[in-house]
Amino acid sequence: MDELEKTQTYFEKLLSPERLSDFADRLIGLVVLVVIGLILIKVILIIARKALVKGSSDPVIYTFVINAIKAILIITLITMALGVMGVQMTTIIAVIGAAGAAIALALRDSLANIAGGIMIIITQPFSKDDLIDVGDVSGKVENIDLFLTTLKTYDNKTITIPNGLINTSILVNHSKEDLRRVDCTFSIGYSNDISKAKTILQNVCDSNVMIHKTPEPLIGVANHGSNAVILDLKAWCNTDDYWDVKYFLEENVKLAFDEQNIDIPYPQMDVHLKK
Repeated sequence: MDELEKTQTYFEKLLSPERLSDFADRLIGLVVLVVIGLILIKVILIIARKALVKGSSDPVIYTFVINAIKAILIITLITMALGVMGVQMTTIIAVIGAAGAAIALALRDSLANIAGGIMIIITQPFSKDDLIDVGDVSGKVENIDLFLTTLKTYDNKTITIPNGLINTSILVNHSKEDLRRVDCTFSIGYSNDISKAKTILQNVCDSNVMIHKTPEPLIGVANHGSNAVILDLKAWCNTDDYWDVKYFLEENVKLAFDEQNIDIPYPQMDVHLKK
């Protein structure tokens, strides 16, 4: 009987006009806070987007920063809403701390990827549309988010790489500089005139406006092979013109050598038959 009376008294206190009025006030405060908070988040995101666009920010970095700001603002709003409902801040902090420790332990690799993404934003080793090599993978940068970087390969395959792996790997950026050097090697026979072959290479370079005159092309004998003399041709061009220049040189040097009777040797073997 005592337990029944205690239960009845508890519910009477819980449903008392004072408690209901306090709950209604808190509920109204919560609704007002959420509405104003969502409006403020939207305004802050609009301002951030305009600031990033005005600063000519990289589109990849733009998306990363906007998502990070949005996540921080939403967490802040949820924390304030719990405070309005009467949850003590010390309790909230304790819960967040305990949850943070558990999450950090369970999501070690994911947190490493987030840290890697932050390091990419800070150091900016590459930008959108840059052609990069990460380990054995090559492709054009399509997107960076909190966890992954997305590349598009030459043959239109999509590759996703964890940011933590990028941050700890050797990275080669082929698009970082405005100029690139196209390196080619050509073989001529030992009976051919080296000076004539070098002149042909120079003329081929001069015929293409995409090849820079300064720095001027470097042409010389690289080594003496078992079947041929190896000539190096190193020409400079704009980074965007790299493959056009590469293919131009490979094709037109072959045509020019054929026209001027310059041999392009290939491995041969003499076989002697004994009767």
